[in-house]
Amino acid sequence: MDTWRVFLGGILFFALPLILLPLLRGGKSGRRRVPPGPPSVPVLGSLVWLTNSPAEVEPLLRRLFARYGPVVSLRVGSRLAIFVSDRRLAHAALVESGAVLADRPALASVRLLGENDNTIVRASYGPVWRLLRRNLVSETLHPSRVRLFSPARAWVRRVLADKLREAAAPVVETFQYAMFCLLVLMCFGERLDEAAVRAIAAAQRDQLIYMSRKMPIFGFLPSITKLIFRDRIRTAEAMRQRQKELFVPLINARREYRNRRAAEAEGEPRTVTTFEHSYVDALLDIKLPDEGDRALTDGEMVNLCSEFLNAGTDTTSTGLQWIMAELVKNPSIQQKLYEEIRATTGDDKEEVSEEDVHKMPYLKAVVLEGLRKHPPGHFVLPHRAAEDMEVGEYLIPKGATVNFMIAEMGRDEQEWEKPMEFSPERFLPGGAGEGVDVTGNREIRMMPFGVGRRICAGLSIAMLHLEYFVANMVREFEWHEVAGHEVDFTEKTEFTVVMKNPLRPRLVPRRT
Repeated sequence: MDTWRVFLGGILFFALPLILLPLLRGGKSGRRRVPPGPPSVPVLGSLVWLTNSPAEVEPLLRRLFARYGPVVSLRVGSRLAIFVSDRRLAHAALVESGAVLADRPALASVRLLGENDNTIVRASYGPVWRLLRRNLVSETLHPSRVRLFSPARAWVRRVLADKLREAAAPVVETFQYAMFCLLVLMCFGERLDEAAVRAIAAAQRDQLIYMSRKMPIFGFLPSITKLIFRDRIRTAEAMRQRQKELFVPLINARREYRNRRAAEAEGEPRTVTTFEHSYVDALLDIKLPDEGDRALTDGEMVNLCSEFLNAGTDTTSTGLQWIMAELVKNPSIQQKLYEEIRATTGDDKEEVSEEDVHKMPYLKAVVLEGLRKHPPGHFVLPHRAAEDMEVGEYLIPKGATVNFMIAEMGRDEQEWEKPMEFSPERFLPGGAGEGVDVTGNREIRMMPFGVGRRICAGLSIAMLHLEYFVANMVREFEWHEVAGHEVDFTEKTEFTVVMKNPLRPRLVPRRT
């Protein structure tokens, strides 16, 4: 933060001759009805960056919404960033005018690392994005493919239960490890040992946290910041290289497996691997038609595998921690859920199956309430306006970055009664949240997965994983609060929004 202030203070000093006119305008423009915001100056952008970091923008935005209303503008260098907290305006922008906001802003940090945008998250709204997303949805996230991984989920459930019995560390670390076991297997088709899984998990988390905390500064004058903060670029490059060292051998192993499978058709001996299908298989089949039908490079596949792991591990493990924390704090809700689980599965089954969870309305209500009150991400990934558009009474200029406040919408007192209470009953028949549409197509009441054309492709499998693992953890253990480690709902921003003081419950096995 000190380096940040020194850097921006230096820019402000040298930009003084350009400052006075915009400062007198106080951030308002008579020419364009852009949303209101704090005063800004050339080069630097909004003056609030002198005392606030872009990596910790949410408290700043809450103050700005209180002052200016549900749509506010900030300038990051020369770029206009607009933030929306109102659910109706979000629906108008993302659903009713969805194509206009289906693009992504270019990230200076990606260019500085010498990478392209050939990932589902970063790709512009166009043929490459459609190809990559369609490939993921049809080849890996389609229900028929998801069912292929049922044995993997059952294995991870056993791993999770065993680790929780040992639990010396906060349970979120166990959740993270278990989710990495599952997603690594789905990604590479191999059941790796604990050391390999933990190495991948460490590489992913280190990079995520570093990119979200240390790299936003390159949004300000990248031609200058890349010289001043070149050590950050070198660190980010080293993290990318570490990923390649871990992932490329696994990708190559999958290539060899596919070659062996092809040989089997010609009478060669069959070689077995852990799982018949993987996400890497789908990536190896991709051809980019606009680039001469070339295959993806190893570097592009590493980035897509990293994206796949990020989307399914950190967010899910964060969601699990928040939900289980609420069940610890609300034992009557935990007991009601356990009674539903027992009534559905009986006492003889080894696990709550994936078919069982579809028969449990209270389980779904618990998960939805957890996502409403504690969405793992408090923002969507940024959108970029492809052309001028209207949102409410304001103009969103072409090229502006637009983001939406997920947590603010799910906790809006105008839409939810006592929003900071954990009450799954609101999602049962007769409750205010009955029939809520998490896709946001009809209306937006909550949007933990985003909405519109860039909605999270893994919405269905994320809900399955949350319901399946919550149900099995409650069936396996009673979750109790511990004196000295009381549940604390204070938030902390990492890649996702996590518990500042991680959950440390006392677990009592329900079965001997």
